[in-house]
Amino acid sequence: MAGIRPLVRALRAYVPGEQPKIPGLVKLNTNENPYPPSPRVLRAVKAAVDGRLRLYPDPTAQPLREKLAKLHGCRPGNIIVGNGSDELLAMAVRAFVEPRTGAVQWFRPSYSLYPVLARMHGAREAGAPLEPDFSLPALAKLRRTRSWRFDAALTLVTTPNAPSGRGYATAELDALSRSLKGVVVLDEAYVDFGPENALSLALKRPNVLVARTFSKAYSLCFQRVGYFVGPAALVAALDKIRDSYNVNGLGQVAALATLDDLPWYRRNFRRVIATRGRLGRGLEDQGFRGLPSATNFILARPPRFPAKAWLARLRARKILVRWFDLPEVRDYLRITVGTDSEVDALLAASRAILSKGR
Repeated sequence: MAGIRPLVRALRAYVPGEQPKIPGLVKLNTNENPYPPSPRVLRAVKAAVDGRLRLYPDPTAQPLREKLAKLHGCRPGNIIVGNGSDELLAMAVRAFVEPRTGAVQWFRPSYSLYPVLARMHGAREAGAPLEPDFSLPALAKLRRTRSWRFDAALTLVTTPNAPSGRGYATAELDALSRSLKGVVVLDEAYVDFGPENALSLALKRPNVLVARTFSKAYSLCFQRVGYFVGPAALVAALDKIRDSYNVNGLGQVAALATLDDLPWYRRNFRRVIATRGRLGRGLEDQGFRGLPSATNFILARPPRFPAKAWLARLRARKILVRWFDLPEVRDYLRITVGTDSEVDALLAASRAILSKGR
């Protein structure tokens, strides 16, 4: 069609998880927190629905940046807030990678948005596969891997990894970051469900940014608020290409109220982690082979039938999980940790499928 760039015509867009409106559906496919925001956050958002809606929000989310800086022990100049961390990932590609000549790289499998962002920008793609257990390859192995570039302009590392759920040690991520010449984004969307984080690297290494989001752990997917923490020079570069008023006002209100109620959320994290353990044990008892998870989901290889068949059989019982048609994970299902009752429904459905053979 006239007017559309060839790059855009050839682009395969990012495919989000389904958001079907089916009554009675147990939705375990998009890693949303199964519990709502805290009552304090809900009250704050409702109270903000007033005459302010006609006004522009704070253009740089300054009060939120100040509160985040206090939380993380840094300055507001070390933080940039975005319309979800996805916007900031796209900005990082635009800010740090030259089209056509610069390279963006990631480990496979990782967040499926990464290749879309690289191709949208016309960047070169590089990277390396994770180990069969989804751990990071050793640096010595990466040096022998021709597709991995230590001079890549931008390296994106999902930690803990999605879709596997595997967590990575901070020391391991530090060694990797030190070996790379370009900017490194440690994408910590699920970090609140794991045993450690790498935020210290963003305040220590001149090439490291850490991505965080209010979506997964803090139940604000609907509001779309994420942020980067990192060196002031990198943050300032990103700010130059930030869209004006990029973070909506109600999202800023919700995020600020969330930071005022962190003990409530930390109890919630412990609740999700406990249910994750129960889900993992229940699946293993039925013959699933789950991977250790530091996230709010489990990647598991189902018994008896192919994973794609399991997807359809569970859906027929109104249980929705996620299956990826990628070679590294085609034999697995990704299952979000839901409420205890939702986990019970999933385990009952899988038990029935195995007993009936369909």
